[in-house]
Amino acid sequence: MRTQLQIDAPPGPAAPPVPEKSRLPSLTGLRWIGAMLVFGFHVGTMGIMADEGPRTLISRVFGMGLSGVQFFYILSGFVLVWSFRPGEKRMTFYRRRIVKILPNHAVLWLAVILLVGVWWGDPVNPVVAVVNLFLVQAWFPANGWFYSINTVSWSLSCELFFYLCLPLVLPLIRRLPAWALYAVAVALPLLMLVAIWPGQLLVPESWRWWFTQVFPVVRSLEFWLGVVAAELSLRSRWRGPGLPVSLGVFAAAWVVCSNEWVPAVMWPTVLAVAYIVVIAAAARADVENLWSPFRNRPLRWLGEVSFAFYMVHVFVVTGVLRAVGQTHGYSGWAGLAASLGLFGLCLGSAALLYRYVEQPMVRLLGPRRPRYLRPSRAS
Repeated sequence: MRTQLQIDAPPGPAAPPVPEKSRLPSLTGLRWIGAMLVFGFHVGTMGIMADEGPRTLISRVFGMGLSGVQFFYILSGFVLVWSFRPGEKRMTFYRRRIVKILPNHAVLWLAVILLVGVWWGDPVNPVVAVVNLFLVQAWFPANGWFYSINTVSWSLSCELFFYLCLPLVLPLIRRLPAWALYAVAVALPLLMLVAIWPGQLLVPESWRWWFTQVFPVVRSLEFWLGVVAAELSLRSRWRGPGLPVSLGVFAAAWVVCSNEWVPAVMWPTVLAVAYIVVIAAAARADVENLWSPFRNRPLRWLGEVSFAFYMVHVFVVTGVLRAVGQTHGYSGWAGLAASLGLFGLCLGSAALLYRYVEQPMVRLLGPRRPRYLRPSRAS
């Protein structure tokens, strides 16, 4: 029996019954794992380490860390459907999502403009800057547009597109029978493979990286995979393995894709399957109070600040390296020490951004929580 009832909610699309334990702390903890995959990848590509040996090791471990963004997209689709409020007005949903991402984005946008454009005097294209500020840069395939200002904000441009689409598509998804949802869940990873090859052959060669890695329509395939899996989970129709086996599936997928004999075009499809299996299993573990290594308090806090961490890490690392004149990285143990020091600086900056920007702005600009009435004992 529910402990609270919502009132004054306008009619909306029918939704499946939500399991009693609707909060998913394990998925919050998993957000940090995704952030670390991306950070590890950038440690190997942003010139922190000068020696070939350490860079090769990092590349071996985190060579597919860029797929952490893929993990975030799948997780985002799952969480948004799981937490979707039946009867919520469309504009209220949009407002809740935009105030979650826009303040952090605006702060980092301004910081980059002031540091790079004003302090260091690098040229900044004003049109590109405006396009970036309004988070539409991922729709522009030209170099210097989609990776601009705070370069990681390209992913927010995709997320904004997903947010706009979800309330329009979710009523249709919730009318689909379970067999159709399973068909979609199988088709989406295959469509990812088709989009990468031969789909990229349909666009000019100079646009192929943008088409496969940035284009919001292509990247939305990952988001919709999370959406469909969440809908099946809400209906108690998801039939994936438990969390221990799912983690084994992910580890095996990571090892297999790390081998050179596996074509790179296969990575997104294989990892998408591994990611959604883990996400759905972690959600089930929370609902059924099963074992999960991701719901402890430190990891949940790290998950809460993971978005801020993702937003600051490239800006902090590149800014510090340029400020101290180490554009070619550090040699020997100094490279490892610098990586750990920059990690700590990024985490500290993320904690400040989360505490003094993200949380206050969500409280100030976000919609009020719906009013609730506590039912009588007779209910």
